Amino acid sequence: MARRAAGFLIFRKLNEQIEYLLLRASYGNRHWTPPKGHVDPGEDDFTTALRETSEEAGYTEKDLVVHKDRVKVLNYRVNYKGRLQDKIVTYWLAELKNPQQDPTLSDEHTEFRWLPKAAAVELSGYKDFEEMVEHFDQTIRTL
Repeated sequence: MARRAAGFLIFRKLNEQIEYLLLRASYGNRHWTPPKGHVDPGEDDFTTALRETSEEAGYTEKDLVVHKDRVKVLNYRVNYKGRLQDKIVTYWLAELKNPQQDPTLSDEHTEFRWLPKAAAVELSGYKDFEEMVEHFDQTIRTL
């Protein structure tokens, strides 16, 4: 059975430039990702995305313009405790209302960066992340 997770790809417009929020994990290989987390039993994906974003970055729904119709689902395999497992992550696109508002990190992350598309893709290093950012970046330009 696939492990489910959900989150938001958060962007801001600062001086006409689009920047994406990445958080650096405090565990494992200390990877960079948008705020996301595992779906709890009985929880839907969107509720998970809101909860995880609040826990990991301190942003609530009132801080974001969430484009609920702009969704990207990533499917990939990850190594959990020595065995490969399918993972499905659902991301919604969300714009930070106040582009000057920095996130408030939990102990799950050590730092954050706001980056333009190319730098965000390079820092993440994941092909599926690159595809998601490309998909959403085109969407942002039509909003």
